[in-house]
Amino acid sequence: MTSYRPDPKLLTLGPDFYDPVHPANFPKCIPRFVNERWAERTGLELSEEGWGCHFCRFEPLADNLTEPLALRYHGHQFRVYNPDIGDGRGFTFAQLRDERGRLLDLGTKGSGQTPYSRTADGRLTLKGGVREVLATEMLEALGVNTSKTFALFETGEALERGDEPSPTRSAVLTRLSHGHIRIGTFQRLAFYEEVENLKKLTRYCLENLYLEQPSEDDAENALRLFDLASSATATLAASYIAASFVHGVLNSDNISITGESFDYGPWRFTPEWEPEFTAAYFDHYGLYAFGRQPEAIHWDLAQLAGCLSLIGEAPTLSELLGEWSSRFDEALVDALLTRLDIERGDDDRPIAGALVRALGTRAQPIDRIFFDWRGGNDPGTELYPGERFRELAALLKGRVRAKSHPYWSGTGPCSMHIDEVEAIWSAIAERDDWQPFNNKVKAIRLMGEAMGQNARTS
Repeated sequence: MTSYRPDPKLLTLGPDFYDPVHPANFPKCIPRFVNERWAERTGLELSEEGWGCHFCRFEPLADNLTEPLALRYHGHQFRVYNPDIGDGRGFTFAQLRDERGRLLDLGTKGSGQTPYSRTADGRLTLKGGVREVLATEMLEALGVNTSKTFALFETGEALERGDEPSPTRSAVLTRLSHGHIRIGTFQRLAFYEEVENLKKLTRYCLENLYLEQPSEDDAENALRLFDLASSATATLAASYIAASFVHGVLNSDNISITGESFDYGPWRFTPEWEPEFTAAYFDHYGLYAFGRQPEAIHWDLAQLAGCLSLIGEAPTLSELLGEWSSRFDEALVDALLTRLDIERGDDDRPIAGALVRALGTRAQPIDRIFFDWRGGNDPGTELYPGERFRELAALLKGRVRAKSHPYWSGTGPCSMHIDEVEAIWSAIAERDDWQPFNNKVKAIRLMGEAMGQNARTS
C-alpha cells in the first residue's frame, strides 16, 4: 500500500511565486466523481466525509500547505502576450510524493476568486467539470501524459455564462498533476527581469519535477531544463496526434514544464484524420487545429527558450530548439505504433508513414482503424480496400501481436466524440441521470486496461 507523503515544496520558492488565497464557501458539496484509483496510488484513501472536507471545503491535508496558493504567471494567448493572468479560478492546495518520488500537485479549478480573477467569478460549471473528467480519463487510457481528475463536487450555485444555457449548475474540480509550473511561469519572471528567481525556478524544476540534482552552474541548469522540456513537449505533441485529440487552447500558460497535458476547456477528439479540425469555436484561424498542434507547442517552447536565455547560452538554446522537430518525428512514430501495438523493428518509420497515409483516406473513423488493425491484424479488403491499406498490410506482415483482452472481442472501439459528450451532459442536465457518465468512465477504463496504458501513464 502506498503511504501518504506530503511535501509542500512550493514554499521553498518563496512569496514571489504565489499569493495565499481563501477557497470559496460553497452552499453544497455533492460528490460526482472521486478517483479512488489515484487516491490509492498517492496514499490518500479517504472516507466520504474526508473527500468533501478536503476537496470541496478545502480543509488542509495533514502536514501540507496550511493555506491555498494561487500561482503567478503570464503567457501568450493566441500569440498575444498577456501580463494580467495567473491562477484566476484555482490554486495549489497540496503537494505530495508518489511511490517513484515524483512531486505531485493537487490543484483546483472553480475554487473561487483570486487576485487574478479580474472580472470573473472564479467558478466552474458542472458541465465543464464533467467534460474535464471525460477528457482526462480518455487521454490516460490512450497513453497521453495527462493530469488526472482527482475529484469533482457539485456546489449548488447557479452560474451565468455566455456560451451555454444559463443559469447553469456549478462545480469545483481538483486535478492531480506532475507540477503546475508552466512556460508562462518563466515568462512572468523574464518580463520583470527577475533573473535570480529564474535561476531559483529552474533549479526547483530540475530537482523536484525531473528528479535531477541541479548544477552549481545556472547556465548549465538552464540548458538541461530546456533539453528535458523539449523532449517532454515533443512527446506530448506526438501523443495528441496519435490519440486524435485536439486540446483547443495551447497557449503558453497551458503548457506545463513537464510536458504533462492539463486544463481542458474546448477540447475534442477528431473523428477522422482531418488536420484542419478545430476544437474551440473562437479559434477563427485554426491556430490550434489538430494538425497544427505540434507547430503551436514548438512556438510556445520558443518562448521558454527566450526566457532561459537570460541565464543560459542563447546559441545553444537555439540549437536545442532546432532539434525539436526531429524529436517530434521520432516521438510520433513511437506514439502511433504504440497505439497500433505491433512487434517493433529496427526502423518503424515506413509503417508509421503507411499508417498515416491510410488514416488520411478517412475510409473509417480513426478509432475504428486502430481498433481493427490493432496488433498488426489485417481486417481484409472488404472493409479496407485500396492501395494505402494494402501497403500497410504488407508492411505489417511478421509484426502481428496476439490480442487477448475481452475488449478486443467487442463490436467496436470506445470513442469520445462530441455528440456522445453532449448526450452524457444532457442526461445530467435534463434528468440528473449520472448513469451514462458513470458507464462511460467504466468503458474508458476497460479500454485503458486492454491497451495496457494505465501503468504507462502513471
